[in-house]
Amino acid sequence: MSTAAERLIESTRELLWERGYTGTSPKAIQQRAGAGQGSMYHHFSGKPDLAHAAISRTAGELRAAAEEQFAAPGTAVERVTAYLRRERDVLKGCPIGRLTQDPDVMADPALRAPVEETLAWLRERLAGVLDEGRERGELDRGLDPRATAATVVAVLQGGYVLARAARSTEPFDQAVTGVLNLLTAHAVPNA
Repeated sequence: MSTAAERLIESTRELLWERGYTGTSPKAIQQRAGAGQGSMYHHFSGKPDLAHAAISRTAGELRAAAEEQFAAPGTAVERVTAYLRRERDVLKGCPIGRLTQDPDVMADPALRAPVEETLAWLRERLAGVLDEGRERGELDRGLDPRATAATVVAVLQGGYVLARAARSTEPFDQAVTGVLNLLTAHAVPNA
């Protein structure tokens, strides 16, 4: 991909996170990217096409970052803990989770697809890690991997909301600690 196309995608990613879809105008994208209108329409058919490329890239990067923790050595609880405790820009929120609150993104099936797919992947991948922990005897058999994975994702996304509302990372950290305490309660001692 050309340098101009890369700059356009990166500028769109930043603006979507900062302003949402409606607040991200083609002119703002072009200005931030240092690219002209001709360059934008040479590489992309329009704002929806560019937004889709930006959202898809963000989704891919989030999956790759999460997979680093999920595929690492350690127990299921250690890997989930590493995922939840990794460095994040908490007060900016989740760049994918925030898009669920954007009515224009949610109304467009093409823009919504990478958001839905990423959150579904995250729930499934977490459920897989937790199920692996059950199979290896690290977590008790009473733990429901799918329900627990959905809970972890909900707490993570809700933690972002609480932190943004309070303008403090403390509610996020408390939410993560709380869900990890619940998960640890299912750990089998000396497994």
